[in-house]
Amino acid sequence: MKQSLQIRLGQQITMTPQLQQAIRLLQLSSLELQMEIQQVLDSNIMLETAEECETESEDNKDIDDLNNYSENTTSTSNEKKETDDAGFEAATDIPSELSIDTEWEDIYDGAVASYDIPSNNNANDKDFLVNQESAAPTLYDHLSWQLDLTPFSDLDRAIATAIIDGIDGDGFLCSSLEDIKECLGKTEEDEDEVEIEEIEVVLHRIQQFDPIGIGARDIKESLLLQLAALDIDTAWLKEAKILVKDHLALLGAHDYAQLTKRMKLNRENLREVVELIQSLKPRPGSEIESPKTTYIIPDVFVKKVNNQWKVDLNSDIAPKIRVNSYYASLVSKTNKSADNNNLKSHLQEARWFIKSLNSRHETLLKVAKCIVKRQVGFLEYGDEAMKPLVLHDIASELGMHESTISRVTTQKYLHTHRGIFELKYFFSSHVNTSNGGECSSTAIRAMIKKLIAAEVPTKPLSDSKIAGVLSERGIRVARRTVAKYREAMIIPPSNERKRLA
Repeated sequence: MKQSLQIRLGQQITMTPQLQQAIRLLQLSSLELQMEIQQVLDSNIMLETAEECETESEDNKDIDDLNNYSENTTSTSNEKKETDDAGFEAATDIPSELSIDTEWEDIYDGAVASYDIPSNNNANDKDFLVNQESAAPTLYDHLSWQLDLTPFSDLDRAIATAIIDGIDGDGFLCSSLEDIKECLGKTEEDEDEVEIEEIEVVLHRIQQFDPIGIGARDIKESLLLQLAALDIDTAWLKEAKILVKDHLALLGAHDYAQLTKRMKLNRENLREVVELIQSLKPRPGSEIESPKTTYIIPDVFVKKVNNQWKVDLNSDIAPKIRVNSYYASLVSKTNKSADNNNLKSHLQEARWFIKSLNSRHETLLKVAKCIVKRQVGFLEYGDEAMKPLVLHDIASELGMHESTISRVTTQKYLHTHRGIFELKYFFSSHVNTSNGGECSSTAIRAMIKKLIAAEVPTKPLSDSKIAGVLSERGIRVARRTVAKYREAMIIPPSNERKRLA
């Protein structure tokens, strides 16, 4: 094949560094945005926070009050002002745009450093030690502490340590006794292997540790351990032990008809027995290893003012930043040195970052206002009044692309009088009604939850019955759709919701 040169015309979409940065800031959550701003502040000398500006102004004012330096301070301030004006005029030759299809690292020599913990810029915040999280005690630490306080022989202590290693966060022993035996192997004092009976004895001692029910191999054993720790005069204790030991599967299936026959109890007495069992802890270790609480900082606030819903950005999620006037004044138009070029590039980077940050806030506010305008019914009456809404609706109204709306609404939260919701929560598909209208899936889920909450415990509503009730209200949904919405809300089926009268 003969080689040849050919010229072809074509169009290709490329993104400038400014657009790349704006898109990246747009999809950051509030916490990620704070870390990003702190990293840029640490790497760019041209940027400073409003708190730093106020602190510098107060320091300058204190210096001005000194009588011995009043004249020198005044003259220095005038010279600095003239230098600032000249510096800003000299910096006007910095281009407003860079060539497309480039990266920040191709233009600037200073890379943004990464930090695990952003520093706190506000000196007026709460006490530093109050804001620190202490290391939460684990179940392993809790059991090891009790092990150190319990008299054990060296062999039994080694067995107990192996048993505690095999207990998971819920308090159950995940390792079998055979695995623990194989792990221990032969002891130093005796060439014989550890017997299963020895491990069983030590396990019974571990099961007396706090919390009660720890070290059980299944939920039945855990419940029996907790029942054994109750006072012997506890009402219905004997019946509860029999039920857990022999009929726990029937209790899990809520088959109360069979339980009344097997236990030879009437429904009232059976209810007393079941209530005693329900007072126990199915996962005893969870009270020690509680899950870490995650706090959500809202990005947008909405409140009703003069019968109108007002939307405002949360100004506390990110520090206010600006260009440092002193360093900006050092940029010279005629100076071609490396230091001057470095200052010039940092100044342009600072201006672009502030512009991208303002663009993010404006876009977020526009999208939030548009969502609130369309979901006034939800704010007034709750989930059942939620309107169907998709990304295309907001994108068409604001003249943006759907991908932009998706980035804005991801990990961004709206604070209302009904709670804090992610902006994605207000988007849902629709179901046609019998009168030709539309009903959102969020409203249908709220109706299903309301129907289940109002049902008779002894005769819970099945999915087919719920679909029939919704059909009578003009909402045509299939039984499998009701089941899908119910499972999404983590609501068990009707046979598991059945309760004794």
